[in-house]
Amino acid sequence: MATCLYGLAISIYPKPKTPTLTVNFHSNPSSSFTRFSLPHRKPCIITRSAMESNPSTEVYKDFSPFLIIYKDGRIERLANTDVVPTSFDPQTGVETKDAVISDETGLTVRLYIPKAKVTENPTKLPLLVYYHGGGFCMGSPFCAYYHGHVTSLVAKTNVIAVSVAYRKAPENPLPIGFEDSWTALKWVGSHYEGKGPDEWLNNYADFGKVFLGGDSAGANIAHHMGLRIGYEGLVGVKLNGVVLVHPYFWGSEPVGNEPTEAENRAMAEGIWRFTFPTTSGADDPFINPGKDPKLGKLAAERVLVFVAEKDGLLHRGWHYSELLKKSEWSGSVEVVESKGEDHVFHLNNPTGDNAVALMKEIVSFINA
Repeated sequence: MATCLYGLAISIYPKPKTPTLTVNFHSNPSSSFTRFSLPHRKPCIITRSAMESNPSTEVYKDFSPFLIIYKDGRIERLANTDVVPTSFDPQTGVETKDAVISDETGLTVRLYIPKAKVTENPTKLPLLVYYHGGGFCMGSPFCAYYHGHVTSLVAKTNVIAVSVAYRKAPENPLPIGFEDSWTALKWVGSHYEGKGPDEWLNNYADFGKVFLGGDSAGANIAHHMGLRIGYEGLVGVKLNGVVLVHPYFWGSEPVGNEPTEAENRAMAEGIWRFTFPTTSGADDPFINPGKDPKLGKLAAERVLVFVAEKDGLLHRGWHYSELLKKSEWSGSVEVVESKGEDHVFHLNNPTGDNAVALMKEIVSFINA
Protein backbone atom coordinates (compact mmCIF):
# COMPACT_ATOMS: atom_id res chain seq x y z
CA MET A 1 0.00 0.00 0.00
CA ALA A 2 1.24 3.47 -0.79
CA THR A 3 2.49 5.41 2.20
CA CYS A 4 0.69 8.66 1.47
CA LEU A 5 -2.65 9.93 0.24
CA TYR A 6 -1.09 10.73 -3.13
CA GLY A 7 0.18 7.19 -3.39
CA LEU A 8 -3.23 5.74 -2.67
CA ALA A 9 -4.71 8.07 -5.27
CA ILE A 10 -2.24 6.70 -7.82
CA SER A 11 -3.56 3.27 -6.93
CA ILE A 12 -7.26 4.12 -7.07
CA TYR A 13 -7.48 6.38 -10.11
CA PRO A 14 -6.55 5.47 -13.70
CA LYS A 15 -3.58 7.37 -15.06
CA PRO A 16 -4.56 10.69 -16.63
CA LYS A 17 -4.59 10.80 -20.43
CA THR A 18 -6.82 13.71 -21.29
CA PRO A 19 -7.04 17.52 -21.15
CA THR A 20 -8.20 19.33 -18.06
CA LEU A 21 -11.78 20.24 -17.23
CA THR A 22 -12.38 23.05 -14.75
CA VAL A 23 -15.77 23.29 -13.08
CA ASN A 24 -17.14 25.98 -10.78
CA PHE A 25 -19.94 25.14 -8.40
CA HIS A 26 -20.98 28.51 -7.06
CA SER A 27 -24.68 29.12 -7.62
CA ASN A 28 -24.00 32.43 -9.36
CA PRO A 29 -20.92 31.99 -11.54
CA SER A 30 -19.14 35.06 -12.76
CA SER A 31 -19.28 36.17 -16.36
CA SER A 32 -15.74 34.95 -16.82
CA PHE A 33 -17.05 31.38 -17.14
CA THR A 34 -18.76 29.84 -20.13
CA ARG A 35 -21.32 27.04 -20.23
CA PHE A 36 -20.30 23.61 -21.46
CA SER A 37 -22.65 20.68 -21.93
CA LEU A 38 -21.80 17.01 -22.20
CA PRO A 39 -24.22 14.98 -24.34
CA HIS A 40 -27.45 14.54 -22.38
CA ARG A 41 -25.91 16.01 -19.24
CA LYS A 42 -26.77 19.17 -17.35
CA PRO A 43 -24.36 21.96 -18.24
CA CYS A 44 -21.29 22.53 -16.14
CA ILE A 45 -18.87 25.43 -16.34
CA ILE A 46 -15.33 25.50 -17.66
CA THR A 47 -12.81 28.27 -17.92
CA ARG A 48 -12.23 29.73 -21.37
CA SER A 49 -8.55 30.17 -20.62
CA ALA A 50 -6.36 31.64 -17.96
CA MET A 51 -5.92 34.75 -20.11
CA GLU A 52 -9.68 35.31 -20.53
CA SER A 53 -11.09 34.32 -17.15
CA ASN A 54 -8.16 34.89 -14.79
CA PRO A 55 -9.53 32.55 -12.11
CA SER A 56 -8.07 32.39 -8.64
CA THR A 57 -5.02 30.18 -8.42
CA GLU A 58 -5.23 29.72 -4.65
CA VAL A 59 -5.48 25.98 -4.05
CA TYR A 60 -7.73 24.53 -1.36
CA LYS A 61 -6.91 20.85 -1.96
CA ASP A 62 -4.47 19.42 -4.49
CA PHE A 63 -5.06 15.87 -5.66
CA SER A 64 -2.73 16.14 -8.68
CA PRO A 65 -2.43 14.50 -11.13
CA PHE A 66 -6.17 13.88 -10.87
CA LEU A 67 -7.99 16.99 -9.64
CA ILE A 68 -7.43 20.32 -7.93
CA ILE A 69 -9.94 22.24 -5.81
CA TYR A 70 -9.43 26.00 -5.71
CA LYS A 71 -10.53 28.36 -2.96
CA ASP A 72 -12.96 30.11 -5.30
CA GLY A 73 -14.96 26.89 -5.67
CA ARG A 74 -13.56 25.66 -8.96
CA ILE A 75 -12.72 21.99 -9.42
CA GLU A 76 -10.20 21.23 -12.12
CA ARG A 77 -10.30 17.62 -13.27
CA LEU A 78 -7.01 16.64 -14.86
CA ALA A 79 -7.92 13.25 -16.33
CA ASN A 80 -10.57 11.43 -18.34
CA THR A 81 -12.62 14.50 -19.26
CA ASP A 82 -12.86 13.65 -22.94
CA VAL A 83 -16.18 12.68 -24.55
CA VAL A 84 -16.37 9.94 -27.16
CA PRO A 85 -19.51 10.37 -29.29
CA THR A 86 -21.97 7.52 -29.70
CA SER A 87 -21.67 5.65 -32.99
CA PHE A 88 -21.47 2.31 -34.73
CA ASP A 89 -17.95 0.90 -34.44
CA PRO A 90 -17.22 -1.19 -37.56
CA GLN A 91 -14.16 -2.79 -35.96
CA THR A 92 -16.11 -4.36 -33.09
CA GLY A 93 -19.63 -4.33 -34.54
CA VAL A 94 -20.85 -2.52 -31.43
CA GLU A 95 -23.36 0.32 -31.60
CA THR A 96 -23.82 2.85 -28.81
CA LYS A 97 -26.33 5.47 -27.77
CA ASP A 98 -27.08 7.57 -24.69
CA ALA A 99 -30.31 7.72 -22.72
CA VAL A 100 -31.42 10.27 -20.14
CA ILE A 101 -32.95 8.74 -17.03
CA SER A 102 -33.62 11.97 -15.15
CA ASP A 103 -33.78 15.45 -16.61
CA GLU A 104 -33.83 16.82 -13.07
CA THR A 105 -30.52 15.32 -11.97
CA GLY A 106 -28.90 14.76 -15.38
CA LEU A 107 -28.53 11.04 -14.67
CA THR A 108 -27.56 9.40 -17.96
CA VAL A 109 -26.51 5.99 -19.22
CA ARG A 110 -24.66 4.83 -22.30
CA LEU A 111 -26.08 1.70 -23.96
CA TYR A 112 -24.16 -0.81 -26.09
CA ILE A 113 -25.38 -3.57 -28.40
CA PRO A 114 -23.46 -6.06 -30.59
CA LYS A 115 -25.45 -5.00 -33.64
CA ALA A 116 -24.70 -7.92 -35.94
CA LYS A 117 -25.57 -10.39 -33.19
CA VAL A 118 -28.98 -8.89 -32.43
CA THR A 119 -29.72 -8.40 -36.14
CA GLU A 120 -28.87 -11.94 -37.19
CA ASN A 121 -30.17 -13.77 -34.13
CA PRO A 122 -33.51 -12.83 -32.50
CA THR A 123 -32.52 -14.58 -29.25
CA LYS A 124 -32.21 -12.14 -26.37
CA LEU A 125 -28.76 -11.59 -24.88
CA PRO A 126 -27.41 -11.33 -21.32
CA LEU A 127 -27.42 -7.84 -19.81
CA LEU A 128 -24.41 -6.21 -18.15
CA VAL A 129 -24.81 -3.07 -16.02
CA TYR A 130 -21.39 -1.43 -15.60
CA TYR A 131 -20.17 1.15 -13.08
CA HIS A 132 -16.96 3.01 -13.90
CA GLY A 133 -14.17 3.66 -11.43
CA GLY A 134 -12.25 6.80 -10.55
CA GLY A 135 -12.44 7.14 -6.78
CA PHE A 136 -16.09 8.28 -6.98
CA CYS A 137 -14.92 11.61 -8.38
CA MET A 138 -13.31 10.91 -11.78
CA GLY A 139 -14.18 9.24 -15.06
CA SER A 140 -17.42 8.66 -16.97
CA PRO A 141 -18.92 6.22 -19.48
CA PHE A 142 -18.24 8.86 -22.15
CA CYS A 143 -14.44 9.06 -21.83
CA ALA A 144 -12.24 6.93 -24.07
CA TYR A 145 -11.05 4.85 -21.11
CA TYR A 146 -14.45 3.43 -20.30
CA HIS A 147 -16.16 3.73 -23.67
CA GLY A 148 -13.44 1.54 -25.16
CA HIS A 149 -13.43 -0.94 -22.29
CA VAL A 150 -17.18 -1.52 -22.29
CA THR A 151 -17.22 -1.70 -26.10
CA SER A 152 -14.65 -4.50 -25.90
CA LEU A 153 -16.64 -6.28 -23.20
CA VAL A 154 -19.77 -6.18 -25.36
CA ALA A 155 -17.98 -7.35 -28.49
CA LYS A 156 -16.28 -10.28 -26.75
CA THR A 157 -19.13 -11.44 -24.51
CA ASN A 158 -22.09 -10.72 -26.83
CA VAL A 159 -24.07 -8.91 -24.16
CA ILE A 160 -26.19 -5.80 -24.01
CA ALA A 161 -24.49 -3.28 -21.73
CA VAL A 162 -25.60 -0.23 -19.80
CA SER A 163 -22.81 2.01 -18.43
CA VAL A 164 -23.98 4.38 -15.71
CA ALA A 165 -22.94 8.04 -15.48
CA TYR A 166 -23.63 8.50 -11.78
CA ARG A 167 -22.97 11.96 -10.37
CA LYS A 168 -19.50 12.38 -8.91
CA ALA A 169 -18.02 13.82 -5.74
CA PRO A 170 -17.08 16.30 -4.43
CA GLU A 171 -19.77 18.49 -6.02
CA ASN A 172 -22.20 15.59 -5.55
CA PRO A 173 -20.90 13.87 -2.41
CA LEU A 174 -21.65 10.26 -1.63
CA PRO A 175 -24.08 8.63 -1.11
CA ILE A 176 -25.48 10.44 -4.19
CA GLY A 177 -23.43 8.21 -6.51
CA PHE A 178 -24.88 5.09 -4.88
CA GLU A 179 -28.44 6.42 -5.15
CA ASP A 180 -27.93 7.37 -8.80
CA SER A 181 -26.62 3.89 -9.47
CA TRP A 182 -29.69 2.31 -7.89
CA THR A 183 -32.00 4.65 -9.80
CA ALA A 184 -30.29 3.61 -13.03
CA LEU A 185 -30.61 -0.06 -12.12
CA LYS A 186 -34.32 0.35 -11.43
CA TRP A 187 -34.69 2.11 -14.77
CA VAL A 188 -33.01 -0.84 -16.46
CA GLY A 189 -35.30 -3.24 -14.61
CA SER A 190 -38.38 -1.35 -15.76
CA HIS A 191 -37.87 -2.94 -19.20
CA TYR A 192 -38.28 -6.55 -18.08
CA GLU A 193 -41.74 -6.91 -19.66
CA GLY A 194 -40.63 -5.21 -22.86
CA LYS A 195 -42.55 -2.04 -22.02
CA GLY A 196 -39.77 0.31 -20.88
CA PRO A 197 -38.71 3.58 -22.51
CA ASP A 198 -35.71 2.12 -24.39
CA GLU A 199 -36.28 -0.14 -27.39
CA TRP A 200 -32.87 -1.83 -27.19
CA LEU A 201 -33.54 -3.10 -23.68
CA ASN A 202 -37.11 -4.03 -24.56
CA ASN A 203 -36.10 -6.00 -27.63
CA TYR A 204 -32.68 -7.46 -26.92
CA ALA A 205 -32.02 -7.85 -23.16
CA ASP A 206 -32.60 -11.09 -21.28
CA PHE A 207 -33.57 -10.08 -17.74
CA GLY A 208 -33.14 -13.65 -16.60
CA LYS A 209 -29.38 -13.24 -17.22
CA VAL A 210 -28.27 -9.99 -15.61
CA PHE A 211 -24.72 -9.20 -14.51
CA LEU A 212 -23.25 -6.26 -12.60
CA GLY A 213 -19.67 -5.13 -13.08
CA GLY A 214 -17.24 -2.37 -12.28
CA ASP A 215 -13.66 -1.47 -11.48
CA SER A 216 -12.22 0.19 -8.38
CA ALA A 217 -14.88 2.54 -6.97
CA GLY A 218 -17.25 1.19 -9.59
CA ALA A 219 -16.65 -2.33 -8.27
CA ASN A 220 -17.64 -1.05 -4.83
CA ILE A 221 -20.86 0.30 -6.36
CA ALA A 222 -21.55 -2.95 -8.22
CA HIS A 223 -21.22 -4.85 -4.95
CA HIS A 224 -23.70 -2.57 -3.22
CA MET A 225 -26.17 -2.78 -6.08
CA GLY A 226 -26.03 -6.57 -5.81
CA LEU A 227 -26.70 -6.28 -2.09
CA ARG A 228 -29.59 -3.90 -2.64
CA ILE A 229 -31.26 -6.24 -5.11
CA GLY A 230 -30.93 -8.88 -2.41
CA TYR A 231 -32.56 -6.97 0.43
CA GLU A 232 -34.94 -4.70 -1.51
CA GLY A 233 -35.64 -6.80 -4.58
CA LEU A 234 -35.91 -5.72 -8.20
CA VAL A 235 -38.93 -7.12 -9.98
CA GLY A 236 -38.19 -9.03 -13.16
CA VAL A 237 -34.39 -9.02 -12.71
CA LYS A 238 -32.44 -12.22 -12.11
CA LEU A 239 -28.91 -11.35 -11.01
CA ASN A 240 -26.63 -14.15 -12.20
CA GLY A 241 -23.26 -12.71 -11.32
CA VAL A 242 -21.11 -9.78 -10.22
CA VAL A 243 -17.67 -8.94 -11.61
CA LEU A 244 -15.47 -6.80 -9.35
CA VAL A 245 -12.16 -5.62 -10.80
CA HIS A 246 -9.75 -4.27 -8.15
CA PRO A 247 -12.57 -3.28 -5.78
CA TYR A 248 -12.12 -0.18 -3.63
CA PHE A 249 -12.85 -1.36 -0.09
CA TRP A 250 -11.14 -0.24 3.12
CA GLY A 251 -11.35 -0.52 6.91
CA SER A 252 -9.88 0.77 10.14
CA GLU A 253 -8.07 -2.51 10.84
CA PRO A 254 -5.38 -3.70 8.40
CA VAL A 255 -5.84 -6.95 6.53
CA GLY A 256 -3.15 -9.04 4.88
CA ASN A 257 0.05 -7.03 4.51
CA GLU A 258 -1.54 -3.60 4.59
CA PRO A 259 0.41 -0.94 6.54
CA THR A 260 -0.29 -0.72 10.24
CA GLU A 261 0.97 2.83 10.87
CA ALA A 262 -1.86 5.08 12.01
CA GLU A 263 -0.66 7.96 9.82
CA ASN A 264 -0.71 5.88 6.66
CA ARG A 265 -4.13 4.46 7.39
CA ALA A 266 -5.51 7.91 8.18
CA MET A 267 -4.21 9.20 4.87
CA ALA A 268 -5.80 6.31 3.00
CA GLU A 269 -9.08 6.98 4.74
CA GLY A 270 -8.81 10.61 3.66
CA ILE A 271 -9.87 9.84 0.08
CA TRP A 272 -13.01 8.13 1.35
CA ARG A 273 -13.87 11.05 3.65
CA PHE A 274 -13.21 13.49 0.81
CA THR A 275 -15.88 11.87 -1.36
CA PHE A 276 -18.29 11.08 1.52
CA PRO A 277 -18.07 13.89 4.11
CA THR A 278 -20.92 12.49 6.24
CA THR A 279 -19.46 8.98 6.44
CA SER A 280 -18.92 7.34 9.80
CA GLY A 281 -15.38 6.56 8.70
CA ALA A 282 -13.35 3.62 7.42
CA ASP A 283 -15.75 1.11 8.94
CA ASP A 284 -18.79 2.55 7.19
CA PRO A 285 -20.52 -0.42 5.51
CA PHE A 286 -20.31 1.48 2.22
CA ILE A 287 -16.51 1.05 2.25
CA ASN A 288 -15.99 -1.88 4.64
CA PRO A 289 -18.10 -4.92 3.71
CA GLY A 290 -16.92 -6.65 6.87
CA LYS A 291 -19.02 -4.19 8.89
CA ASP A 292 -22.14 -4.65 6.78
CA PRO A 293 -24.81 -6.80 8.50
CA LYS A 294 -26.49 -7.22 5.11
CA LEU A 295 -23.46 -8.79 3.40
CA GLY A 296 -25.10 -12.21 3.22
CA LYS A 297 -28.04 -10.74 1.27
CA LEU A 298 -26.01 -10.47 -1.94
CA ALA A 299 -28.42 -11.46 -4.72
CA ALA A 300 -25.87 -12.87 -7.17
CA GLU A 301 -25.27 -16.58 -7.46
CA ARG A 302 -21.63 -16.06 -8.46
CA VAL A 303 -18.97 -13.41 -7.85
CA LEU A 304 -15.68 -12.99 -9.73
CA VAL A 305 -13.08 -10.77 -8.06
CA PHE A 306 -9.91 -9.56 -9.76
CA VAL A 307 -6.90 -8.35 -7.77
CA ALA A 308 -3.46 -7.18 -8.90
CA GLU A 309 -0.19 -8.09 -7.18
CA LYS A 310 1.13 -4.52 -6.97
CA ASP A 311 -2.19 -2.88 -6.19
CA GLY A 312 -2.51 -1.22 -2.78
CA LEU A 313 -6.01 -2.70 -2.59
CA LEU A 314 -4.82 -6.26 -3.28
CA HIS A 315 -5.54 -7.58 0.20
CA ARG A 316 -8.99 -6.01 0.31
CA GLY A 317 -10.10 -8.08 -2.67
CA TRP A 318 -8.92 -11.31 -1.08
CA HIS A 319 -10.46 -10.31 2.25
CA TYR A 320 -13.79 -9.58 0.56
CA SER A 321 -13.93 -13.12 -0.82
CA GLU A 322 -13.28 -14.55 2.65
CA LEU A 323 -16.01 -12.37 4.14
CA LEU A 324 -18.50 -13.65 1.59
CA LYS A 325 -17.58 -17.25 2.30
CA LYS A 326 -18.07 -16.74 6.04
CA SER A 327 -21.41 -14.96 5.63
CA GLU A 328 -24.85 -16.51 5.14
CA TRP A 329 -24.49 -15.97 1.38
CA SER A 330 -24.83 -19.30 -0.43
CA GLY A 331 -23.16 -18.44 -3.75
CA SER A 332 -19.68 -19.10 -5.10
CA VAL A 333 -16.81 -16.59 -5.25
CA GLU A 334 -13.57 -16.82 -7.21
CA VAL A 335 -10.51 -14.55 -6.99
CA VAL A 336 -8.10 -14.09 -9.90
CA GLU A 337 -4.76 -12.38 -9.15
CA SER A 338 -2.74 -10.74 -11.92
CA LYS A 339 0.96 -11.08 -11.14
CA GLY A 340 3.25 -8.09 -11.61
CA GLU A 341 0.36 -5.68 -12.26
CA ASP A 342 -1.00 -2.58 -10.56
CA HIS A 343 -4.44 -1.05 -10.11
CA VAL A 344 -6.67 -1.00 -13.25
CA PHE A 345 -3.73 -2.05 -15.42
CA HIS A 346 -6.20 -3.48 -17.93
CA LEU A 347 -7.45 0.04 -18.68
CA ASN A 348 -3.98 1.50 -19.03
CA ASN A 349 -2.76 -1.32 -21.28
CA PRO A 350 -5.78 -3.23 -22.65
CA THR A 351 -3.73 -5.19 -25.20
CA GLY A 352 -1.19 -6.49 -22.69
CA ASP A 353 -1.06 -10.22 -21.98
CA ASN A 354 -2.52 -9.93 -18.49
CA ALA A 355 -5.27 -7.60 -19.66
CA VAL A 356 -6.21 -10.04 -22.41
CA ALA A 357 -6.24 -12.85 -19.85
CA LEU A 358 -8.45 -10.77 -17.55
CA MET A 359 -10.91 -10.14 -20.38
CA LYS A 360 -11.03 -13.85 -21.20
CA GLU A 361 -11.91 -14.62 -17.57
CA ILE A 362 -14.81 -12.16 -17.70
CA VAL A 363 -16.05 -13.61 -21.00
CA SER A 364 -15.97 -17.14 -19.56
CA PHE A 365 -17.73 -16.00 -16.38
CA ILE A 366 -20.60 -14.30 -18.22
CA ASN A 367 -20.98 -17.00 -20.86
CA ALA A 368 -20.77 -19.93 -18.44
